[in-house]
Amino acid sequence: MKLGVLTVPLYDMSLEDTLRYLKGLGVEAVEIGCGGFPGDGHSHREELLSDKSKLASFKKLLKDYDMEISALSTHGNPVHPDKEVAQKFHYDFERTCILANELEIPTVITFSGCPGGSPEDKTPNWVTCPWPDDFLNTLDYQWNDVLIPYWTKESEYAAKYGVTKIALEMHPGFCVYNPETLMKLRNAVGKSIGANFDPSHLIWQGINPAEAIRYIGQNGAMFHFHAKDTRIDYRNTAINGVLDTKHYGDEINRSWVFRSLGYGTDAKVWRDMVSMLQLVGYNHVMSIEHEDSLMTSKEGLEKAIAFLRSVIISEPKPGSMFWA
Repeated sequence: MKLGVLTVPLYDMSLEDTLRYLKGLGVEAVEIGCGGFPGDGHSHREELLSDKSKLASFKKLLKDYDMEISALSTHGNPVHPDKEVAQKFHYDFERTCILANELEIPTVITFSGCPGGSPEDKTPNWVTCPWPDDFLNTLDYQWNDVLIPYWTKESEYAAKYGVTKIALEMHPGFCVYNPETLMKLRNAVGKSIGANFDPSHLIWQGINPAEAIRYIGQNGAMFHFHAKDTRIDYRNTAINGVLDTKHYGDEINRSWVFRSLGYGTDAKVWRDMVSMLQLVGYNHVMSIEHEDSLMTSKEGLEKAIAFLRSVIISEPKPGSMFWA
């Protein structure tokens, strides 16, 4: 496996300065934002698509710093019930697929999205309970009338541009938020749907990340990995549970917050994840995503890089055992 970084926290630096900085820290791969929530501060997607010389310079810069692109990211909600909002995320996804083709990258990361509860809704409706029966009717509409048809069409579109891995980040607030819902969509749409596995969103749901990796990996759906940690505040959780709508900046009162690696769960949890990735044959990139509100971007990234370097398995699983 290789050590990578999602470069969004470093948008105040040029791409070249970012690559130089990360290379000096031993980073081997970058994940590049190309639209949606991550923005395109290091890709300037439309410039690269319209100007072959800029595209060539972009490729050369990555080659000069011997830096691989692990994936292109364009997280969004392309099935948002507000058609104007949905169209913007939809456009970002499709244009990112075209850029991925130019860069010969098969993996594009996004969210599944979340529709409204009915065709008349104006805002997304994330269902977390089966009763009253209205919620089951909502789920039936969201999945069968919106989500499955949309991603069936988009998987065909992506394939035209060599994007064979649509890596969905399982994220509460969207229809795909855990391994079960990921596999539900994959089974309905096809093998181009898989996971951008981010344990930070699973930990607070009570999911064991190593077991989730095993389940997803054995089903052939482990496409990409985000290295991000979560700290659960057991005092606040004991009182209010894990569903928490307080702002992320209200850290001391929240039930959980995102943390840099090693500041949320202990090293054993990460060693178990790395080992399970090895067992299921994932030999791609572990891409650090910094969203720790207690640390600056550089401090958080540098601590995460040092931590991940101490637990990552950098070589493929050996084919033989000298002791057996």
